Amino acid sequence: MMRTGNPALNKKTFQNLGAAGRAGTMTLDGTVNKSFLLLFLLLGSAGFVWNKFFTNPEAANLTPFIIGGLIGGLITAFITVFNKRYAKITAPIYALCEGLVLGGISAIYENAYQGIVTQAVALTVGIFLTMLFLYKSKIIKPTENFKLGVVAATGGIAIFYFLSMVLGFFGVQMPLIHSNGIFGIGFSLFVVVIAALNLVLDFDFIETGAEQGAPKYMEWYASFGLLVTLVWLYLEILRLLAKLQSRR
Repeated sequence: MMRTGNPALNKKTFQNLGAAGRAGTMTLDGTVNKSFLLLFLLLGSAGFVWNKFFTNPEAANLTPFIIGGLIGGLITAFITVFNKRYAKITAPIYALCEGLVLGGISAIYENAYQGIVTQAVALTVGIFLTMLFLYKSKIIKPTENFKLGVVAATGGIAIFYFLSMVLGFFGVQMPLIHSNGIFGIGFSLFVVVIAALNLVLDFDFIETGAEQGAPKYMEWYASFGLLVTLVWLYLEILRLLAKLQSRR
């Protein structure tokens, strides 16, 4: 039975989907094409915010884009997870919303540390291709123990971030985690590794869906789940690089 740390792609995803019917079945090529489309939409909205900021940094206000994107992304993500059939509509909207968030956050980091975004994008692409190679060559096999370990680590990170956010509302900070010290950098590196390992589970999910003849709309859902992991990975890499550069 499948397991994945990605909340969008979990072990129950293929349960009770029913027959594919006349609409066709999920394929690898179809999922890849839809993944590229979602990535294109994300990059488009991110580029819009990025250009708006660097055209006139003093006048640009990124807060509405970041907050609006966060809210829109959260709403569409929940709709997608709880009703997979809507993924063909909600997944593109999610990609556009996340693009607004990433564009704003990336502009802020780039303004503070010149060149950091290019490095983060390159590392994200490099890690993605590396994990895809390791998966396809079966160097890393998504065994049950592997899946359980990644799921447990991902869940632990999610809980930790949630607690950190709640404590932040009361003025309590966790400097060891968010600082640029050895412990803070080590924590960020650990999170990047776990995010990267989630890609292996996503690849396995997509391949399993295609093999089981899942309904065609699951291509959109699987592409959405993969994008969730890539966004998480990019943000964690960006944070790690910022910590490293702030030590100089």
